[in-house]
Amino acid sequence: MHSSFSEQLAGLDLSGFSIGPAPVSTNDFPGHDAVVQTLEAVWSDLFAMVSGTALEADAEDLGWAFVNIFHRSATRKSTAVDRATDEVRALVATADGSEIHTHELETQVERAQCAEGAMLALEEMREVAAALYLNEFGSSWKPVSSSRFNHSAMLTSALVEGREFVRARSEAKRRAAMPEGTPVIFAGGRTRHPNEQDALTLANNVWATLDKVHDRVPDMVLVHGGDTKGVDRLASSWAERRNIPQISFSLDMRLGARAGFKRNERMLSLDPRYVVAFPGNGVLERLVIEAKSRRITVVDRRGPLGTSPKRAAQDTD
Repeated sequence: MHSSFSEQLAGLDLSGFSIGPAPVSTNDFPGHDAVVQTLEAVWSDLFAMVSGTALEADAEDLGWAFVNIFHRSATRKSTAVDRATDEVRALVATADGSEIHTHELETQVERAQCAEGAMLALEEMREVAAALYLNEFGSSWKPVSSSRFNHSAMLTSALVEGREFVRARSEAKRRAAMPEGTPVIFAGGRTRHPNEQDALTLANNVWATLDKVHDRVPDMVLVHGGDTKGVDRLASSWAERRNIPQISFSLDMRLGARAGFKRNERMLSLDPRYVVAFPGNGVLERLVIEAKSRRITVVDRRGPLGTSPKRAAQDTD
């Protein structure tokens, strides 16, 4: 009967209306092992197909799009949870104790929980695909115009009471947007190298420096500018390999020449433990000056190929 009724509704113009079983549990979604095995197989077949062909030059774009499929699906589910949560909030505010109102509230909470369960499952698929992207191309996957939130640690689908669901949803969004831990700012610009050896030396210095900082700050959250063509990319890849939470502050291009300085302010407002500085432009120099004025420890690696300027000066002498 459910299937027949759904088929009839499919022919109607009922935008945003759907019928589905509720509530759901984690057992109603693909298991982690199945997700990993399936996506690894698809990924392997995809790149084996384009290898050695004219499309090999576009492999990274294809890989990025593959991860983005799951990211966009998860984002849409997150939006659905937000809409359902707003409905729950409105019903809680107008509660009159009637049986009809109580049933409507329970139904809306179940819808929100179904959407949330799907969101968590899709986010898990995205993270598995993102790990494949990292292994294939050596860089962290980053969406173009949105954030890569991960709510998996904030599962709220077991909650059934309206007020608790709204409160938990708000907390889950806050924690996903601002991971718990100690902020450490990483900053650096784009550099050109005459050979691959110099580029590799810089990359090794970035990773070695961040490893040392992480030893001192085990709960670090890496904060950076999210530049996919500069040393930020190296830092982001390091964070993903080490399973370190990260927050990227992209430039607000509407601010023109002030964009970089405004980003500095936003990052420093997190009260970081350290600022790790690699070679960059005048905006980065301003960040270092401002950090020191606030008595924030600066790990200065603005010497040649990401070395300490003091050590480089001593070697010259």
